[in-house]
Amino acid sequence: MTETAPRPTLEAVAARAGVSRATASRVVNGGDGVREPLVERVRRAVEELGYVPNQAARSLVTRRHDAIAVVVAEPETRVFADPFFALQLRGISKELTAHDNQLVLLLTEGRDDHARVGRYLAGGHVDGALVFSLHLDDPLPELIQRAGVPTVFGGRPGWSDGTSGVVYVDSDNRGGAREAVRHLVGLGRTRVAHITGALDQTSAVDRLDGFRDVLADAGPRLVVEGDFTPAGGERAMRELLDRCPDVDAVFAANDLTAAGALRVLRERGRRVPDDVAVIGFDDMLPVAEQTDPPLTTVRQDIEEMGRLMARLLLRGSASAGVVLPTTLVRRASA
Repeated sequence: MTETAPRPTLEAVAARAGVSRATASRVVNGGDGVREPLVERVRRAVEELGYVPNQAARSLVTRRHDAIAVVVAEPETRVFADPFFALQLRGISKELTAHDNQLVLLLTEGRDDHARVGRYLAGGHVDGALVFSLHLDDPLPELIQRAGVPTVFGGRPGWSDGTSGVVYVDSDNRGGAREAVRHLVGLGRTRVAHITGALDQTSAVDRLDGFRDVLADAGPRLVVEGDFTPAGGERAMRELLDRCPDVDAVFAANDLTAAGALRVLRERGRRVPDDVAVIGFDDMLPVAEQTDPPLTTVRQDIEEMGRLMARLLLRGSASAGVVLPTTLVRRASA
């Protein structure tokens, strides 16, 4: 059996570079105060020897782990079935990778998991947390605050009044909803309905508020609560058609909801957009371009939201909140 070659040590790097161990350590750990010629000698020695820093020992010195927790307040069945989360995680992963940080994914199946996540964050395993898909009664924010880790939230936090120093990244949910509903009204639709998202999440509340900004006199029968899933869209669309058979337009809280609504309209023999125009929200291409007909929707840059969340955390931003613009993407459904 072949013996494994011994792992190069920091002492070996220092000897190869002709510097002290302390100087080699400062260069390897990104410290200041070392002259450029010595920095080059140490880097060359690191490369020649194939030296890899001992991350555990390095963490003891620097108090950094180069790891970021990504906390999604949803069960894994939802996370892995919804392309929204894949896009946001891709943006986060790209930014963390570019800065040589590891992504630690934490999901919550139920209330017991919230306590587990809080203990993990308080245990000093990561340098910060990125948290999204929170619900209004979620105990996670308080647990995270107790853990004392720097945190950036995805979406406007429901408990924040905008003055408490909470850092978050969101899209203009209310403005995007207004633009969608104005488009439907501009098409001459007079019975415009809304299928909401889960109303314990601020994105759903903001989109409902945007709908009401344009149609303040829309009766309660024209609003049905969904849950951001295709099944929720199907259920809500059936309820809408039973309540209001003359509905001629639907603004759905996201693309998955719209996809479910489109299936029910097809089952009921309603032509889209001739009989009922439909608009979604997100512009997730695997969904919006594959529906029948292709979906008119409000585009938010989901991947950029994830990337920006990670960037704000790594920079230690004290900004209270960043809201990204949305745009209406017109396709055949409206």
